[in-house]
Amino acid sequence: MEGQARGLLETDPLHEPDEETVSHIDLSNMISEEEREELKTELVKLEDEITTLRQVLTAKEKHLVEIKQKLGMNLMNELKQNFSKGWHEVQTTTAYKKTHETLSHAGQKATAAFSNVGTAISKKFGDMRNSPTFKSFEERVETTVTSLKTKVGGTSSGGNFEEVLSSTAHASAQSAASAPRLPEKEGELRC
Repeated sequence: MEGQARGLLETDPLHEPDEETVSHIDLSNMISEEEREELKTELVKLEDEITTLRQVLTAKEKHLVEIKQKLGMNLMNELKQNFSKGWHEVQTTTAYKKTHETLSHAGQKATAAFSNVGTAISKKFGDMRNSPTFKSFEERVETTVTSLKTKVGGTSSGGNFEEVLSSTAHASAQSAASAPRLPEKEGELRC
């Protein structure tokens, strides 16, 4: 049994004719001497034609470059034209048009959403300002300002917040000037 399995598994690799084998085959027996001479002649003609066509192509390419230079067309202008043409072709595709429409629609929706959010925030601030908590806070600030005005300026009427701050700063400066100075170094006392 083991010998049978080994025989089935071990097979000789397939051999295909390679280039060396094919080159050793003598094709001269298949082609007559007359046909062989015709093929050689045709081969030489084709090689000459190819050489001539390459020379003509090179000459035409040089002439093309000269004409473009006379017309002021350079590589940068050509790239710009090619880019413009390509961009125009992209814009005319249905995929681009659909994408553009979708993004435009999304932009309009986003603008509307931001507008609605702004309106909602403004309304919330308005509601907050009219709330009892904010009114209480506002009254406390006014009371504090009035109290500061009374302490600093001696009167509680008139003036705005800037005036109160300015008079408070002035009063602080006067009290600092009249206060005794602390010694700057140890052992030094100044009065």
